[in-house]
Amino acid sequence: MERTQTGVKGFDELIAGGFPKGSTVLVSGGAGTGKTIFGLSYLYSGAKDFNEAGLYITLEGNLQNLIWNMESFGWDIKPLQDTNKFKIYKLNLHTTENVERQIEEELKVIAKLVKDMRCKRLVVDSTTALGVWIPEQGKMRHLLYSFADSLKELGCTTILIAETRGGKLDFSAFGVEEFLVDGVVSLYFVPPNRSIFIRKMRGTNHSKTPHAFNISEIGIEVKPRDEIMWEAIK
Repeated sequence: MERTQTGVKGFDELIAGGFPKGSTVLVSGGAGTGKTIFGLSYLYSGAKDFNEAGLYITLEGNLQNLIWNMESFGWDIKPLQDTNKFKIYKLNLHTTENVERQIEEELKVIAKLVKDMRCKRLVVDSTTALGVWIPEQGKMRHLLYSFADSLKELGCTTILIAETRGGKLDFSAFGVEEFLVDGVVSLYFVPPNRSIFIRKMRGTNHSKTPHAFNISEIGIEVKPRDEIMWEAIK
């Protein structure tokens, strides 16, 4: 099996060397658990260490804040931006009317960016934000199905980020995302401890227990030999 190494320190040891190439993985967790940092690390390492272009799609937040976030870890992203190896794109949704049509148009823009950059990696942050535009649960779930299918066709190894309420059994925001993807990685923060748990990963063996991780001055560092008792996660 071909794999995409995440480059997140210590994490690939938990999934037999990397995500299955072309898979879609949900990275979920409560506020402040490190989801965005995980996604940015995946793209930065892909561009810097593996020469794989990556596109970061955000539905919320200030783009400059994301850049500051990366620079705070000492990541030199300008050369990667200059050589078209890394790009941040803000999804342009303007009103709550005809959101499905707006997303269809945005997917065309994303597909062109992926083609022009020859992207191998994609991060969407976050699917939860779509709920702001489509509050009705039935329509939201249908949109997520369509959105995930369209992204799959782009041929990238993709991370979808979802914010949950933070409980240890909260694997998605809308109760459907975990069934649309090939893998689910949950992040937890019970101060002062952080842990990561691979809920599923199709097509590869993976660790079945939570592991400790830190967010340091260089980014996320997973400790593959430090197992956490499931009962310790609240």
